[in-house]
Amino acid sequence: MKKLMMIAAMMVATLSANAQFEPGTFSIQPKVGINLAKVSNMAPIGAGDYKLDRSLLGGAVLGAEAEYQIAKPFSVAAGLLFSMQGCQWQDDDFKLGDQKIEVKDTKIALNYLNLPVVVNFYLFKGFAVKAGVQFGFLCSANAQTTQKIGSTTTKYDESVMDQCNKVDISIPVGVSYQVPTIPIYIDARANFGVTKIVKDKYADGDNSKNQVFQLTVGYKFKL
Repeated sequence: MKKLMMIAAMMVATLSANAQFEPGTFSIQPKVGINLAKVSNMAPIGAGDYKLDRSLLGGAVLGAEAEYQIAKPFSVAAGLLFSMQGCQWQDDDFKLGDQKIEVKDTKIALNYLNLPVVVNFYLFKGFAVKAGVQFGFLCSANAQTTQKIGSTTTKYDESVMDQCNKVDISIPVGVSYQVPTIPIYIDARANFGVTKIVKDKYADGDNSKNQVFQLTVGYKFKL
């Protein structure tokens, strides 16, 4: 048992020593986290003409990023991430004559395979600001809502892939911090979409774009 503890301590010490990587080194970082997403100017598909208030849609993000340390203050990182995005609207109810209408669970779920490329500038040891470009490839797109009119409930859930552009481009900006004692990496970034989600023939003048806040935790390995 003592030998195992000594080996484990040596491994932790080795990883800690490499927590800050030198210029000319490559590292890889598996990561997992959460998204808080919305879509600008997106109408609630399937919810009729009801005016619903927006709310952020939570989702998961996971994948990995590889980083090359160009110099002590600069590095370049490229990643491959599966990202659950989209938007949702708050539940609401209305009166139409004597009938009560309830609309709930209204959202558009967009799943992407994202390829971010960012430049990191280390302001001080372990803390970096970053910016770059991200290319997203749409894997699935579903519109969902539930309407209750009187005693009749109707659920709407169908693919809207044919209405959406398959490629999305966004600008990621953010900050990251690497824990000094172990190579754990905390990354917070906002992704601002620059391309439309909905195809022009379906957009009806709307300029719908992804807007995502992303928080991830990763573990950094030297290659």
